[in-house]
Amino acid sequence: MKYLSLFFAYIIVCAGAQAQATLASSNDSLEKAKKDSMRMAMFFSKATYPLIKSSKWAGVLPVENVTEVPDPKTQYKLLMEDVFPVKDSAAAKDVNGGLAEVGRIINLHIASGIPKNKLNVVVIVHGAALYALYNNDHYKKKYGLDNPNIPLINELMKNGVKFIACGQAMNFFEVKKEEMVPNVRISLTAQTVLSHYQLKGYVWYPIEDKE
Repeated sequence: MKYLSLFFAYIIVCAGAQAQATLASSNDSLEKAKKDSMRMAMFFSKATYPLIKSSKWAGVLPVENVTEVPDPKTQYKLLMEDVFPVKDSAAAKDVNGGLAEVGRIINLHIASGIPKNKLNVVVIVHGAALYALYNNDHYKKKYGLDNPNIPLINELMKNGVKFIACGQAMNFFEVKKEEMVPNVRISLTAQTVLSHYQLKGYVWYPIEDKE
């Protein structure tokens, strides 16, 4: 009986400790969410949009006393690989994170003093990121709402960005060319786009959801 009482006391102590740990973890999560929210509010209040303006996430924060400056006379060839997925209907309400990052990288170059005519940007899209390229009718059919990415895609294309879709991924995810926004080029595979453009001197930027 004595050992049984000790056993139950041990169980109670463990349960209490676990409850305290859970509460502490919950408080830490709330504190982190609060800090993240404050950082985002600060970002949006200070961010500038020197070229691409269709995504709030494409902003650039001002930096004082910059001492490392890129050469504005150099031709900058950028290859961006967007595999940032459209996960579900909740995520589909917002601009795709990969496309927003494309805009941000361009804005960072412009803010650093590189003229727009010195930027050559190619974006290869594959995986579930392809859904972000749906035209409005097919996006609405899949997610029940207008495609929020279209203004950003149009602005990027207007500024010379070339979009290429991976044909292998299109087959796998059942996305047809006629279902996407106009002027998206089709490759047999993203892999040859990656090798081809890197051999031509393009700098590769992999863009993915790291969560």
